Amino acid sequence: MDEPAAGQAAGRLDRFTRNYLIGLAAVAGAILLMWLASLDTRVGEINDRLEQGPLVAGYVYPFRVIAINNGVAEVSTPRSYEFPVMKFLATVHPELAGKAQDAPEMMAAQADLVKVQKQVVKIVKAYPGIKAIDWVLDRQWYAEHGIRIGPRAAN
Repeated sequence: MDEPAAGQAAGRLDRFTRNYLIGLAAVAGAILLMWLASLDTRVGEINDRLEQGPLVAGYVYPFRVIAINNGVAEVSTPRSYEFPVMKFLATVHPELAGKAQDAPEMMAAQADLVKVQKQVVKIVKAYPGIKAIDWVLDRQWYAEHGIRIGPRAAN
């Protein structure tokens, strides 16, 4: 059986290892505290509010606040210049596939989307400090529905 080194009890760390572990734990703790301090609780609060409203919560697409930066809320959206509204509507309402843009059913579906987006704007802008909304195409939602959209173009 090996005996502990002179001056060192069994199961104890040497001075360097102990100090190294203490320093490592302090750095990890500081990083965790900085991360926690940077979280904006309004994102979760606004998303909870969006989920409570029957108009927004009942829509086929789940609008979500992604982040808040300098008073601008980034909100996910299923439509943009990269993915036109007609394609989105045909995705969530397969019966609209192949319909003309001015078909009554397509116009009604567009009107529903506009009504929901207006409600999203109203809910999000009701929070203190939110001055504007930046709509961000929800690529993840499309990927989950089997639709690939190319990478976002640089501005």
